[in-house]
Amino acid sequence: MTDTSEGHDEPIYKIGDLADEFGVTLRTLRFYEDKGLLKPTRAGVTRLFTKRDRARLKLILLGKRVGFSLTEVKRMIDLYDPRGKNVAQLKVALSKGEAQMRVLEEQRASINTAITELDQTIAVVRGMLHEAE
Repeated sequence: MTDTSEGHDEPIYKIGDLADEFGVTLRTLRFYEDKGLLKPTRAGVTRLFTKRDRARLKLILLGKRVGFSLTEVKRMIDLYDPRGKNVAQLKVALSKGEAQMRVLEEQRASINTAITELDQTIAVVRGMLHEAE
C-alpha cells in the first residue's frame, strides 16, 4: 500500500498492491476496470485505487467465488448508495443470494451422490482385483 497521497485522507493502493493482497493478476484488475467494476484514478500511467475500490474488489471476488456472474455482481454493487440505507441493494443481494444458495445446495447433493456411487464402484473393483490376484 502506498502512503496517503497529498490531499487524500485515506490509503491509496497501486494495482500491484491489490493484486498481491487478493492473489489476482494485474490483467484481472484491468479487466474489472474495463467492465466498470473498478474505477481507479490515474497518476500518469499508474492506477491508484481507493479503500472503496478495495472493498469493491473484495465483493467482486466473493461474488465470483459463490457463483455469481460479473454482470450480477456489478448490478448489486452499483445499487450501493453511500448516503442511504441501501434497502434496494440489500433486497437484491438477499434474493440473489438465496437463489444461488439453492443452486449450490443442488450441486452439493449431486456431488455427494456421485461420490457415494464412485466410492461403491471403487470398493467393488478393489474386491474384484483382490479375487483376481
